[in-house]
Amino acid sequence: MAVTEKNILNRLYFVAGCMFLFGIAVMAKLANIQFVQGDAYRAKASERIVKDFVIPANRGNLYSLNGNLLATSVPKYDIRLDALTPSSQRFEKNLKPLCDSLAVFYGKHSSSYYQKMIRKSRVHKNRYLLLARNLGYAEYLRFRTFPLLNVSPFKGGLIVEQKTKREHPMGAIAERTIGYERVDEQGHITRPGIDGAFGVRYLRGTNGMHAKQQIGKNQWKPIIDYNKIEPKDGLDVYTTIDVNIQDIAHHALLKQLELYKAEHGCVVVMEVKTGEIRAISNLGRTRKGTYYERLNYAVGESHEPGSTFKVMALMAALEDKVVDTATVIDTKRGTKRFYGRTISDSRGHGKISVARALEVSSNIGLATIIDENYAKQPQKFVEKIKAWGLNDTLDIPIIGEGVPIIPEPGDKIWSRNALPSMAYGYNLQLTPLHTLAFYNAIANDGQMLKPRFIKSVKAFDKEIEGFEKEVINSKICSDKTLAQIREILKNVVVRGTGKKMYSKNFSMAGKTGTARTDYQNYKAWRKDRKYVSSFAGYFPTEQPKYSCIVVIHKPSTEVGFYGADVSGPVFKSIAQKIFTDTPLIDKVETLDVTHKEVLKEYEGYYKTAQTYLTIMPDVTGLPTMDAVALLENMGLKVKVRGAGVVVKQSVPKGQKIKKNQNVELEIS
Repeated sequence: MAVTEKNILNRLYFVAGCMFLFGIAVMAKLANIQFVQGDAYRAKASERIVKDFVIPANRGNLYSLNGNLLATSVPKYDIRLDALTPSSQRFEKNLKPLCDSLAVFYGKHSSSYYQKMIRKSRVHKNRYLLLARNLGYAEYLRFRTFPLLNVSPFKGGLIVEQKTKREHPMGAIAERTIGYERVDEQGHITRPGIDGAFGVRYLRGTNGMHAKQQIGKNQWKPIIDYNKIEPKDGLDVYTTIDVNIQDIAHHALLKQLELYKAEHGCVVVMEVKTGEIRAISNLGRTRKGTYYERLNYAVGESHEPGSTFKVMALMAALEDKVVDTATVIDTKRGTKRFYGRTISDSRGHGKISVARALEVSSNIGLATIIDENYAKQPQKFVEKIKAWGLNDTLDIPIIGEGVPIIPEPGDKIWSRNALPSMAYGYNLQLTPLHTLAFYNAIANDGQMLKPRFIKSVKAFDKEIEGFEKEVINSKICSDKTLAQIREILKNVVVRGTGKKMYSKNFSMAGKTGTARTDYQNYKAWRKDRKYVSSFAGYFPTEQPKYSCIVVIHKPSTEVGFYGADVSGPVFKSIAQKIFTDTPLIDKVETLDVTHKEVLKEYEGYYKTAQTYLTIMPDVTGLPTMDAVALLENMGLKVKVRGAGVVVKQSVPKGQKIKKNQNVELEIS
């Protein structure tokens, strides 16, 4: 019996000892939580109740050269109600007036409808009742005047959630070039266009901070009336885009894409002396056959330029003095074999001058010039192209610039046919913007400029930073080569492949381009031929104000595909409308005819020539372009010596003439 009692006591002592030790452990843990880890736990508890929320800064505006808004941040507001916050007296006093205001604002339901909704929310302890979504600023201010919502959030229960939406007031015009900056759910940032390019440095601003208290699952309300950190708005960026020229370029391109049912296309207009981009339009076709700013083709798409590169090839030969513009080249009857491969022209031209070869865009002519003079030293030709910077990117701020490809001996794509192919724009790649920069240099007396999209950065109309032209190459060639090339480019429009573009009202110069594309499978290509049609040039001819490039991909061959037919009219339309539809007409001199007497005489003889096609007019005193156009329209074959104004003609005024009769003009 005594042994049993002793065992029971031992068990009680053991249990009591364990409980004592457990109590000590609990006390130790509580002490540790209170004095050692207390701050950390209190912080975690606070985080679950109160949290700092980011207030996005208003992104700076993007303006055109004219001061028109291209992109702006518009605040949008969601209005919610914490139905438990108002006291019973305040709630009952303001409920009906608030609901009357809601009924008037929406015009859909009666005041009693909203009263039932809010009372139900209060009964069910809904602290996050949605009253309005996506309000504009004016509507938001109106809501703030409503009863119960016009007092402090801690008295009336108002919850305001603000977000910012980026809008483009010009709509789809230049939308891809204007661009945006977005962050996806994974935190990845995409920054297309100007808005994206200058977002970090200028437009983005500095975010603010606002404290909110958790009132339910994923439901938060402000705990103070002011922001802990006020957001700082971004700076405003003024671009080089001229909305008038942009509108002209956009619609000229759109019209031609629709007419030729093309896959996509782009057009860029640049101011010659500054390199500032005045217009850039990129349009791609949807499955429905409509067009929109799909991708920035002008900046990001490298492709074989075709015949627009012939200008670079010939300039290299002229600079190296291996040919002159008067050098005669045999283009055969339209086909010629180069290293086992046939190169062809649209038609045979026979023996013609180097200058004429470029005017009529002879593939054989340019391939012969380059192959005969550089076949033994191809690196010399490549180095000349590279010296112009055509193998380097332009390093423009817009993300996604295409990479040019200029092959050289030793590369995988180099072969014996590489050199003659490069002469007429194949076996290499350039972006439209790169090609335009080079043509702009021809118009700009040889100075090659970096294309520029930004004019200045301002804060409340105060200029923070301005931007000037950036020179890539101070002189791409000699003045002699420059003069020769400019004369040829002028004649391309007057009597070459671009003669359909000629206008007596304003002068243009440039080069057409028609390149095959997707031709790797030649048999498939023969069944479904695809081309890239282009035109690059400048206007007016004598004192260039603007340069421009038009590139249209895969026009319907059933309608047409030659550069002069597809892209040329876009160039001409832009040039014509800039001089007639924009204020710039007052700033640009007409260079076709500089004297009223000459203009009157020209108009008179033109009328006579159209009436009496067998009478030779007097063209002395006329600019070369006008004289040649007038005589060729009469069916005469014109030979020109020199550049400038006609001083002498081989056939006297008033003499009867025959079709295809030769006439020589002496120019001075």
